[in-house]
Amino acid sequence: MGKIIAIANQKGGVGKTTTAINLAASLAVMEKKTLLIDADPQANATSGLDFDPDSSNGATLYEVLIGAHKMSEVILQTEIVNLKIVPSHINLVGAEIELINLSEKEMRLKNALAEVVDDYDYVIVDCSPSLGLITVNCLCAADTVIIPVQTEFFALEGLGKLLNTIKLIQTRLNPSLKIEGFLLTMFDGRLRLANQVVDEVRKHFGEMVFQTIITRNVRLSEAPSHGKPVVLYDAGSAGTNNYLNLAKELLSHK
Repeated sequence: MGKIIAIANQKGGVGKTTTAINLAASLAVMEKKTLLIDADPQANATSGLDFDPDSSNGATLYEVLIGAHKMSEVILQTEIVNLKIVPSHINLVGAEIELINLSEKEMRLKNALAEVVDDYDYVIVDCSPSLGLITVNCLCAADTVIIPVQTEFFALEGLGKLLNTIKLIQTRLNPSLKIEGFLLTMFDGRLRLANQVVDEVRKHFGEMVFQTIITRNVRLSEAPSHGKPVVLYDAGSAGTNNYLNLAKELLSHK
């Protein structure tokens, strides 16, 4: 059965979608069957893998959550053999409201995934930068959660809110949910502040912090505009190396 990992942080601009795309791609090139679910209405993971969110003919995660399509009907093949994606669309914003009146509103994603999860080794879910009902669905469906933390001044701001939400979901809806780890992103080793943030996060969360640090990298930033994960855009870049190391570290977790 595939392991479902949510990438979550309600703070925007922390490298969440970059991590979802490139971790999924790295696992796929390591011959792990991987499904990436774009659960963010901004659909950046969808466009970042060269799919047009507007040309999906109504076959996106939104239609799955409202019950118009089965999960298997909306999965698309990417240019990496072992990587598939469930695309998103701006319509997903409306799902927050529509789900309120549906049965098992927090479990729609979990129930929809049950049909396909055994076909994959890993399911990576790119959550939206909010703590609304869609993100709650993602956390209810997930086995574990990776929390990207930007190595900047306000790094720990808002983390308390996210951790409280996770605790609430563990208590009421998904008792088996665990934190896979905190991932330090956008690191610039030349900055004293960045190094201080790394020390602070490691001191605060100890072994829950991944050893791999995602450094600032031009090729990593450029790749989405070419519709490619960095491993295809520039296989020799620091960004590729970072995410392959992250994938190896993840595979070493039990």
